[in-house]
Amino acid sequence: MHRRTLLRVAIGVCALPAVSFAQSPRASARLGVIAEAYFTGWFEDFYVKAAQTGLARSLLDRELAGLSPDPRVSVLDARQPEFARPVGDYIKGVTGEGRIVAGRNRRALPAFATIEQTYGVPRDILLGVWAMESGFGAQQGDMDVIRSLATLAAAGRRRDWAEGELIAALNIIAAGHIPRAQLKGSWAGAMGQTQMLPSTYISLAVDGDGDGKRDIWNSAPDALASAAHLLAQGGWRRGEGWAREVVLPAGFDYGLSEGPQQTPGWWLAKGARRADRGSWSSADSQALCTLLLPSGAAGPAFLALPNHFAVRKYNNSLAYALGVGLLADRFAGGGGLVTPWPQETPLSLGDRMAAQAALIKQGYNPGPADGVVGLGTRQALRAWQKAHGLPADGYLSPAVISRLKG
Repeated sequence: MHRRTLLRVAIGVCALPAVSFAQSPRASARLGVIAEAYFTGWFEDFYVKAAQTGLARSLLDRELAGLSPDPRVSVLDARQPEFARPVGDYIKGVTGEGRIVAGRNRRALPAFATIEQTYGVPRDILLGVWAMESGFGAQQGDMDVIRSLATLAAAGRRRDWAEGELIAALNIIAAGHIPRAQLKGSWAGAMGQTQMLPSTYISLAVDGDGDGKRDIWNSAPDALASAAHLLAQGGWRRGEGWAREVVLPAGFDYGLSEGPQQTPGWWLAKGARRADRGSWSSADSQALCTLLLPSGAAGPAFLALPNHFAVRKYNNSLAYALGVGLLADRFAGGGGLVTPWPQETPLSLGDRMAAQAALIKQGYNPGPADGVVGLGTRQALRAWQKAHGLPADGYLSPAVISRLKG
């Protein structure tokens, strides 16, 4: 994670009077901060903000001494696989047979019975999150969370968010949950077996094994119960599924994708039938579904139920949420997709940014031209495709980029 857009909850802390650096040496010099001017300038301001939240200056001096930016963070920030790789390639990479077998072997974990009863989130969805986030706890990340978040904050693109997470991480240390030396995670500051951000840990992590601690790093029950709590708070609906693959008829209006929210019966009237020819459960048949075409008209189609979007509160990526759901189906004994993923050409960051810039120039609004092909870009592209008499599936391909530039 994220790295990602997760559930953020404000941290309640009391304020202290502002720290005056006129009365003491500059913090960056005093603590041996090693960096270019942009980083030391940011650090001076942040030190004041952190002290004003109530964090002890002795803790700040100890934990921030010798701080420097991590050059790996900026590189990884630009290469997020959920947004950079073709969706089909991403899904095939995260749903391999080895991972499916490993997940099935963990379905009998004793903690799952209590977690499912308490939060209503099925074990197979939690196994999907666990697999995607850390390979069932084996790959939690080895980057210094404090340094990673400081690097993101100083860079400025997501300063307010990163500073909030950095203050939360310092509060985790101050509360004695885990020492700085063990506070490791991803380049984006996500931590533990289910990769929670520091602010999410503070507000939503729970004790799943009954030992009085919230140890998402070393306790699988704690990590899984915390993930279930996060999903429940994000809107998970007990007793409902997450999505179903559907087959669309010739001449279908692809512009309906990521558009109206309607029941499965409404979609069936439009020609969208379940790919497995099964029937919908009573609960699912009443739920409002959204049509997803992650690889465009040539790839598999899905009717996503509200629980799909609860997973996206964990990581706001269509590819990630599909990965979790498809893994969950396989863990539960289901088969693969009926419609195969098409062969897709990876798009460079420059191509994606150029496409967004072209949409903006032609009067459409994909959001910032940052190379992240999210909902805003897909909606703008569908409008452009419709205006040009093309299948409005919102799928950005090399051919579409060429036409946009032309």
